[in-house]
Amino acid sequence: MRILRFPAGIALLCLLEVASARRVHTAPATPVLGILQSELQRNMQVLKQQPVPAYFAAYTVYDSRSTQILASFGAIERSDENHQRYATVEVRVGDYFLDNTHPIRGDARAMGPRLAQVGLPLSDDEKPMRQALWRATDRTYKTATEALTRVKTNVAAKVKDDDPAPDFSREEKQEHIDAPVNYTLDAKAWEARLRRVSALFSEDPLILRSNLSLTIEADNRYYTNSEGSLIASGDVGARIFIQGVTKADDGMELPLYTSYFATSPEGLPDEKQLTADTRTMMELLGKLRKAPLVDPYSGPAILSGRAAGVFFHEIFGHRVEGNRQRNIDDGQTFAGKVNQPILPSFLSVEFDPTLKKVGNVELMGHYVYDDQGVKGQRVTVVDKGVLKTFLLDRAPVKTFNKSNGHGRAEPGFLPVSRQSNLLVESSRTMPNEELMNQLRQEARKQGKPFGLLFDNIEGGFTTTGRGSANAFNVLPNVVYRIYTDGRPPELVRGVDLIGTPLTAFAKIIATGDKKDVFNGVCGAESGGVPVSASSPPLLVSEVEVQKKATSQETAPILPAPKAVKKS
Repeated sequence: MRILRFPAGIALLCLLEVASARRVHTAPATPVLGILQSELQRNMQVLKQQPVPAYFAAYTVYDSRSTQILASFGAIERSDENHQRYATVEVRVGDYFLDNTHPIRGDARAMGPRLAQVGLPLSDDEKPMRQALWRATDRTYKTATEALTRVKTNVAAKVKDDDPAPDFSREEKQEHIDAPVNYTLDAKAWEARLRRVSALFSEDPLILRSNLSLTIEADNRYYTNSEGSLIASGDVGARIFIQGVTKADDGMELPLYTSYFATSPEGLPDEKQLTADTRTMMELLGKLRKAPLVDPYSGPAILSGRAAGVFFHEIFGHRVEGNRQRNIDDGQTFAGKVNQPILPSFLSVEFDPTLKKVGNVELMGHYVYDDQGVKGQRVTVVDKGVLKTFLLDRAPVKTFNKSNGHGRAEPGFLPVSRQSNLLVESSRTMPNEELMNQLRQEARKQGKPFGLLFDNIEGGFTTTGRGSANAFNVLPNVVYRIYTDGRPPELVRGVDLIGTPLTAFAKIIATGDKKDVFNGVCGAESGGVPVSASSPPLLVSEVEVQKKATSQETAPILPAPKAVKKS
């Protein structure tokens, strides 16, 4: 699983008076949902009468409009607007207990596609929309019947599961109709602003790559299924992403990222803040070029709130996604540990897609309904260190037969259980200075001259399969040595935070009292989905770091070109 580098945390993402951009609710009437519902009902009447009847079908239409502007070193590299609309069609044959989606044990590749995706006209013309849905439904049904034959053969040939879970949960129908959303944007004003801010990077000839991007998206989703659910929802997201990359003399690339996310363009920072943050980034890039390398190290460390958020997302969050408990090829770290302690008793972990903010920070992992038409729910996964449940989609796990609203997917992918807003809560907190003193004390106790402070992060990834080491790799880009003798913190470079989950959890000994948020996009089986992670800083008695991969290409030999002065 990978957190993509869209930080304001994994982070994505005010308007000045010269730029006009706002969230707009258009008229609530739209024929799309009615067309979907009637076409689904028409097709299901026929499919239920087939020799291999369909028992469930769902249609989803994604209508997405976006604007993207990209600037680098004072020039606009891209400025475009895109509008697309397409549908996904899912058909299930068999029954809720055993259907065409059942895993083929021993050969995961034998599973065929379970969704059909088809382009739709941008207009609400009924005939071409029905035509596209009809053909996709027919194709998906035929694929499903072939898959069910393979499933039944596989079940008969393999060792019987002593306690099998159903393939699909029964859920209450949902009805929720929001007005479509849209936005307006003064693209020319934003282009001018991005040119001005991105031009700042030209002041440092050793910054090799940089970009500053603005993305505004209005995503409207229309969902209906054969159980009677009918959902229309929409969201506007606004993102600014700043990146700068330099290179040390030994060839190591040193990237830094800053990003911002808001649920309306008005929530984005103004030019004054963008300018200040860009200059701060440039200053830090200059210091990183001169920073010493860290050798492989094992000892105490503090993870800042942002770093701790990624830490928990990677080494914990993926391992409590329900789909991994069903997969026989997964390591299933926590499959047999429900109602057992897995974290220190002072820690609890919740996932809450209904939460819009932590403090003043808006959360990317917020949604009202998941991508299977189930209402998002607050789920306490760990209570005072004890595992209570998993994140569930509509594929049940043993003893957990209902979804808790975490079936998620990138548009066009099949939903599976995924994370939303991860919230780490602690009953053992202390002020930052006291936490730093405890770090020094722990380092002295272990005979170490320093501990480490992981102050910022660019992402991370983890492996959970049985065929590989169940390990994690968190990618810090701002790290300090905290010396036990009172010397000032020292910026260092070139380390990755690595380890295995159960060992890492056992080493958490205290937390700070100020939470931070990491927003971003997580990539896994069902594509990239927006997530958030909120955590206080963590004091860990022992972490392991390894040297970061480095380029063999040295810093540029030729001097950078100078700007030509106009007469």
